[in-house]
Amino acid sequence: MSKFKIFFFISLLFVHFSLLWAEPYVDATLLEKITKKYNFFAKKRFLYLQKSLDAVKNKSDIKKLEKVNSFFNKVKYSPDMKIYGKPDYWATPWEFLGRDRGDCEDYVISKYFALLYLKVDAKKLFFTYVRSSKFKEAHMVLTYFETPRSEPLVLDNNNFKVLKASQRKDLTPIYHFNGESLYRVETGKEIKNQKSHKKFDELKLKMKRKKI
Repeated sequence: MSKFKIFFFISLLFVHFSLLWAEPYVDATLLEKITKKYNFFAKKRFLYLQKSLDAVKNKSDIKKLEKVNSFFNKVKYSPDMKIYGKPDYWATPWEFLGRDRGDCEDYVISKYFALLYLKVDAKKLFFTYVRSSKFKEAHMVLTYFETPRSEPLVLDNNNFKVLKASQRKDLTPIYHFNGESLYRVETGKEIKNQKSHKKFDELKLKMKRKKI
């Protein structure tokens, strides 16, 4: 292959990936539906989210975690029963930010997909069920593992700081999972024959259907 052809091929690849990166977190069609279903202020929240994500797209994973955690923690907390009339409803990011309220799972979900958009490796992110000694109840946070053996960082809707797990004495992890694996934290071992979580699988379907 001539040098010209190689240069041309590399240029095409560069343009291709640049276009991919230019894809907004919420495309124009979906944004229009969100505006129609909710209101103009919901549209403004998504536009501000896009601006916030763009600001860290070339930064380190840590900067991305901090920005995403801080952004979504400004959304108001509200129990599922009050919003959806159900005891345990997992909202899509569009439902969560559209209504501007949700419970702990909804924060985790929105942070997770925003970080995937920022190209953080999905293998490093886990939905983690914990027991909160502060609130005396079950709770969910998003955890980030730099490597499989690293101490995780915790993104919690009750804390604007992204801290190491050892700094969160108020949280006792029980198990964590993502789309690939389910682990019991106590043993550190993967739970066999249970690769994911029913709610997580339902969420993936709602994401595919772009439920707002």
